[in-house]
Amino acid sequence: CAADIGWVTGHSYIVYAPLMLGATSIMYEGAPDYPKPDRVWDMVERHGVTVFYTAPTMIRMFMKYGDKWPKRHDLSSLRLLGSVGEPINPEAWVWYYKKIGKERCPIMDTWWQTETGSFILTSLPITPLKPGSATKPFPSFEADVLNDDGEPITGRGGHLVLKTPWPAMLRTLYKDPERYVNQYWSTFPGVYLTGDVARKDEDGYFWLQGREDDVLNVAGHRIGSAEVESALVSHPKVAEAAVVGKPDPIRGEIIAALVILRSDVNPSPDLKDELRNHVGEEIGHIAKPSMIGFVKDLPKTRSGKIMRRIIKAKVRGEPVGDISTLANPEAVAALDEMV
Repeated sequence: CAADIGWVTGHSYIVYAPLMLGATSIMYEGAPDYPKPDRVWDMVERHGVTVFYTAPTMIRMFMKYGDKWPKRHDLSSLRLLGSVGEPINPEAWVWYYKKIGKERCPIMDTWWQTETGSFILTSLPITPLKPGSATKPFPSFEADVLNDDGEPITGRGGHLVLKTPWPAMLRTLYKDPERYVNQYWSTFPGVYLTGDVARKDEDGYFWLQGREDDVLNVAGHRIGSAEVESALVSHPKVAEAAVVGKPDPIRGEIIAALVILRSDVNPSPDLKDELRNHVGEEIGHIAKPSMIGFVKDLPKTRSGKIMRRIIKAKVRGEPVGDISTLANPEAVAALDEMV
């Protein structure tokens, strides 16, 4: 597991579960792309790693460096790949599956929370996979997607909820039981509100779209930031993207996108127009970013998750707050140099 050990994913996947199962874990210190972008693949080859878990942001970072780095190493020991921490866009899923798993390793894309204490949405070894989907609830869990009136919906984004209790569920918030009830149980009585937005398709597969507070309200249209990011990353010249909302007096919010280009691509005004039109074709005209900035890096936690809170503050001209958990604090100042 390539997560930082300070996060719930890190100590659950790296410490507790492997020790309970008597499995061998590989631990390392430092960045996954230092001193070279193939540091992780070198470890896989040297130590015969069989199960590899990481975050979608890290997968997109590896995509940015190109296929040549994993090609230098024998990755045949791998039998299972995992993705966790945020929604994985289909393009990153396919790259991971083809370039790292060589089309023979299933990808276990899991969704859960620190609050849930266990997987909720996850594929099983027998589950047919769909690139970008966290598939279906783990056996015995009942999840659903509701509209604002509490009615189940399919084919469009809504509130991800859990309808049945589970052994590892949180039972209160420390010294704040009232907030626990208000935050998780009051919007839809008797139903656990996760705070995430998801879509359930006609086959019952769940597609995570981001946190409720990451959903943009553009001229009355609710647009998931993850949807726009996925559309941008599907462009062959884009390696990574982060999307946030910027207040606008007319439209409520406008879409602001920070983009990292692939190493052989140069930024230009024409490319910004090209990317806007690409998003329009992928999602619709309303989802076109009003602002696009090209950057060399994005602020990320040590587990590889993009810190959208900091990006949002920068875009809005607000204080960025605490950055002590960042793996690359220098990226914050670099946002001022976007082109």
